[in-house]
Amino acid sequence: MNRHRPSGTLPKRSVFRVLLAVCVLAGSSLLGSCAKAPADDHQLILWTIGREGEAIIKLLPDFERLHPDIHVKVQQLPLTAAHQKLLTAFAGNSTPDLTQLGNTWLPEMVALNALEPLQSHVDHSGVVKRDDYFPSIWSTNIIDGTLYGVPWYVDTRILFYRTDLLKQAGFDKPPQDWAQWRTMLGALSNPTQHRYGILLPTNEYEPLMALALQSPEPLLRDGGRYGNFESAGFKRVLTFYVDTFKLHQAPAITNVEAGNPWSEFGRGVYAFYLSGPWNIGEFRSRLPAAEQGDWSTMPLPGENGPGASVAGGSSLVIFRTSTHKQAAWTLIEYLSQPTVQQRLYDLLGDMPPRRSSWEGPSLRDDPKAHAFREQMERMKPTPPVPEWERIATEMQVVAAQAIAGELTIDQATAKLDQRADAILEKRRWMLDHPQRSDAR
Repeated sequence: MNRHRPSGTLPKRSVFRVLLAVCVLAGSSLLGSCAKAPADDHQLILWTIGREGEAIIKLLPDFERLHPDIHVKVQQLPLTAAHQKLLTAFAGNSTPDLTQLGNTWLPEMVALNALEPLQSHVDHSGVVKRDDYFPSIWSTNIIDGTLYGVPWYVDTRILFYRTDLLKQAGFDKPPQDWAQWRTMLGALSNPTQHRYGILLPTNEYEPLMALALQSPEPLLRDGGRYGNFESAGFKRVLTFYVDTFKLHQAPAITNVEAGNPWSEFGRGVYAFYLSGPWNIGEFRSRLPAAEQGDWSTMPLPGENGPGASVAGGSSLVIFRTSTHKQAAWTLIEYLSQPTVQQRLYDLLGDMPPRRSSWEGPSLRDDPKAHAFREQMERMKPTPPVPEWERIATEMQVVAAQAIAGELTIDQATAKLDQRADAILEKRRWMLDHPQRSDAR
């Protein structure tokens, strides 16, 4: 599909294919949606996902004072319905001007030719400076060499840990590599007393995905056409992960069975917890004051030293069909200012993607945030294919079977490659049969 085609002029054959794909993905009949309503020349429509909508409403008054000719209307989408809502809007030609978009969803929107390329805007911007962004989070917005989004906030994974429990076990500092981590997990685990080194819910794919990205080999091969889970690197990752359960250093339970992880962490049931930035606020609000000095954060250990973690988060994108592209870019520039990103962190705990934004006192002076800042220099993006979330889910399902002893590591990785290859079958066909840009 020609990404440089003007907005709203997709070839008829492409329209049919895209809308058919959208209907299948959304699981409902979407093509009956009414056409895009006439736009207010002074109104910019912004969609947000989850709680970010509440925060952005508090950030907009200053923007509208600076730009009185632009009025922003915010629509908040619940996370559980956001994906289908985006597909429905695309099928019905009723997309907003711009939206918050999780960076694992961006490849799908690009495949639908729904997003406006942004490099020309960046080239002329005095605000959005690529060199100020953490490289891996910026790269999640580039598909086939074209920039389609600007990072808004970062969601990576690190370790929360009990400093007092490590000291009691004879460890003066947290682990730097897998070997040290394994030793500590063993020393901190006593299943007969319901004590474990770490909590790794078996129905969550994010912890395993963060570790999987430490593999020196890519998780997909041949341009994202096939799985690469039988690589030696991923086998070592999966072995380390599965062994953590087999050695009874983590309980083989789901997050539902785990109950309240904050109180269990506070009680010392788990010494480590692999999670994201929102839990800084959760631990501060849920643990009593007397226990606030007993925990800290650290970057992920790697196989042979400090390791990588996932470059997750959300970006800001403009839809091709927007009739207010320059106004939408003006809003993106405003939300990308370091001072505004610092306010977003103060409101929600969303970590900024720009190095300069970390110079604000809330982040600079918070020792619990320092590990996230360090980890952001060692992040890796997930494979930029629309099918990745489905593959990641399969990765966790198969890993759970290996934890239960139903599969060996070799059997599990072979099964993962088979499932990934099946999921990617349609992608291979599309790549092997490229659309002619002059098709009508």
